[in-house]
Amino acid sequence: MTITATPRVSAAQQPPRRARPSNRMRAWATRAPLLPALIFMIVVTQLPFVATLVISFLDWNSLYPNDRHFTGFSNFSDVLTTPEIRQSVWTTILLTASVVLVSLLLGLLLALLLDRRFFGRGVVRTMLIAPFLVVPVAAALLWKHVLYNPEYGLFNGVLHWIGGDSAPQPDWISNTPLLAIEASLIWQWTPFMMLILLAGLQSRDTELVEAARIDGANDWQVFVHLTLPHLRRYLELGVLLGSIYIVQNFDAVFTITSGGLDTANLPYTIYQTFYQAHEYGLASAAGVLVVIGSIVLATFALRVVSSLFREEASRS
Repeated sequence: MTITATPRVSAAQQPPRRARPSNRMRAWATRAPLLPALIFMIVVTQLPFVATLVISFLDWNSLYPNDRHFTGFSNFSDVLTTPEIRQSVWTTILLTASVVLVSLLLGLLLALLLDRRFFGRGVVRTMLIAPFLVVPVAAALLWKHVLYNPEYGLFNGVLHWIGGDSAPQPDWISNTPLLAIEASLIWQWTPFMMLILLAGLQSRDTELVEAARIDGANDWQVFVHLTLPHLRRYLELGVLLGSIYIVQNFDAVFTITSGGLDTANLPYTIYQTFYQAHEYGLASAAGVLVVIGSIVLATFALRVVSSLFREEASRS
């Protein structure tokens, strides 16, 4: 048996190895497809905000284009001291708090209902989600003309059907303007809360619930001691996200009352200041304050979402 020796190739004769890409190059290669979306987001969102921030420091009325000068923080102080704007801030807080709390409570009740198995649950779920899918302006028009109208609205039609010709026919928008706006927003945002809380209910540990029932716990005890603690993060998320969106709501106020009868919230007041009073600097300062408040709420919302992800990861 002969053993043939394999010829040894010298280092000079070996083919050169390809240089491995550095970690920085690999990072850029993975991030490169996201650059167009990032650039688009910066151009669409950040550049207008920077322009708004610059204008907020100017005394600028479009009716006097040549009388434009730097005014510092006086626009921000005017936003915080002007009675009309302060009233709109209070209206915004009241509108946001009432809509968020009521829609959260109704969403919790509907989520508890849909968490049970019954015939036609899929159809019921689709019907309950439908209000959230309606365009906000269309939803406000629906409530204003189909439900609230004193002559042919559904609410007065039901009162007439129950009480006959002697039944009262109130003007819902004139009598209860802020409540009319709140009702339309609650109708539209309750499905949003319901979806968040339903996701929380379906992530419960069913074995823990069954063990509690075996130990003699009734439905109320399971709800108070197991369901509510588990839903705490989801309730916080619903409050934060709902507050972010409802603080910025403009459609319902503009469509139903046009800001009259003390229903003008901060976004509508900014619209009036910009398009009717032509005070660009003052409107920009109010808009900057709204954005800052939304960023603060969004920061808390992101922390809640991150904690939910960490909890789900620890369970898996």
